[in-house]
Amino acid sequence: MTRLTVACIQMRGGRQIADNLTNTETLISEAYVGGARVVVTPEMTNLVDLGAKGPDRPVPEDQDPTLVRLASLAREKAITLIIGSLAIALPEDGRKANRSYLITPDGAIAARYDKIHMFDVEIGDGQTYRESRTYRPGDAAVIGEAPAARIGLTICYDLRFPALYQSLARAGAQIITVPAAFTRLTGEAHWHVLLRARAIETGCFILAPAQGGTHEDGRKTFGHSLIVSPWGEIIAEKADTDPGVLIAEIDLDDVAKARQRVPSLKGIRSFRPAF
Repeated sequence: MTRLTVACIQMRGGRQIADNLTNTETLISEAYVGGARVVVTPEMTNLVDLGAKGPDRPVPEDQDPTLVRLASLAREKAITLIIGSLAIALPEDGRKANRSYLITPDGAIAARYDKIHMFDVEIGDGQTYRESRTYRPGDAAVIGEAPAARIGLTICYDLRFPALYQSLARAGAQIITVPAAFTRLTGEAHWHVLLRARAIETGCFILAPAQGGTHEDGRKTFGHSLIVSPWGEIIAEKADTDPGVLIAEIDLDDVAKARQRVPSLKGIRSFRPAF
């Protein structure tokens, strides 16, 4: 069985964890009714509050209501669910983790991934981000074993670092998830081309669910959730910023076909700088 129906959930998260959870459950159920058995939510599924001015705050993993409920929902629907990321408090560190979870159809956590690359940038137009001030970066690439596929986990700004994606593909990933909250400015310029490039370089399917629109905290995100083939073709796109569900059928045999046509992963060589 190489054909899978997959879904990307597009959201417009806010400062209320309970509201975000309700909206997430509704969209996951819609994806399930549409036939999806692998579902991915966007970055910061539980809380979008850049200035931490709202009433809710991240809590430790074992207390997080979104993780508990969505794991239960995955079990109820018998789906593979990738929670794109949750803001998780780290009491021992004083910071937080931007953490992705792969939940199997029995409701178990099969993999955790902490975002490696922190979004510390000044993108212009008065916008400055310092993710490392409040989030602790991860240090390990992660592949989750789902019943139907091997899934590599990444988050948002990781997209700009191709070595991570190549390492996942060389380790056997067939699908790579890229949950995101891309800014509107950078998304308009780079979202599509970077996702297609990562698909082409790795020969993997790319599932990229996104946050979209103007959020309660004033942040504006790009939306445009995408599903991209191993050949770099856009299979499906939610070409707006509105919340909703993007569904497509994929054939995992296309991974081997793309890598046979252009075996670039086998041709990677180390080199020494001559400068």
